[in-house]
Amino acid sequence: MIANEEGLRRLMQMSQTGDKQAYAVLLEQCSAWLVRYYRQKIAADAIDDLVQETLISLHRKRASYDPARPFLPWLAAIARYRWVDRLRQSYRQQAEALDQHDAAEESHEEVVGARISIDRLLGLLPAPQSDVIRIVKIDGHSIADACQQTGQSEALVKVNIHRGLKKLAALIEND
Repeated sequence: MIANEEGLRRLMQMSQTGDKQAYAVLLEQCSAWLVRYYRQKIAADAIDDLVQETLISLHRKRASYDPARPFLPWLAAIARYRWVDRLRQSYRQQAEALDQHDAAEESHEEVVGARISIDRLLGLLPAPQSDVIRIVKIDGHSIADACQQTGQSEALVKVNIHRGLKKLAALIEND
């Protein structure tokens, strides 16, 4: 059975009121939808883990869902954030491996390729957005550090990160 918007929204409403059976069906249908969503984005061996992480996020955020709004865009937003987190985590691990110079020649090529891809994508963003994404999301510094390094206010740093990640996700999904 393919999940549809109205059915998922109704299942989520029932789940929010404590219907455990509806919640189990919702998770099963979301899992199938997420597998199809991630199949186009990541390696097959990483799909199951990412689906589980996304379902955990859905579970944690279920109280924030507004039943008056569509369900699938809400789920897709959670899935996209989990996917971007996974990409960032993978990028950091590959960069650390490159820094340690213990990586095999093949993984070195993958790290360099990933670095070039990230740099190319960030190059498509306006400088204020790419700078704060690199500082906060890739290098792991705080918002306050990004404010000091770029001269942007805290609110502007957050807005630039949000808009930049949204634009990156759109660029990646369109490829």
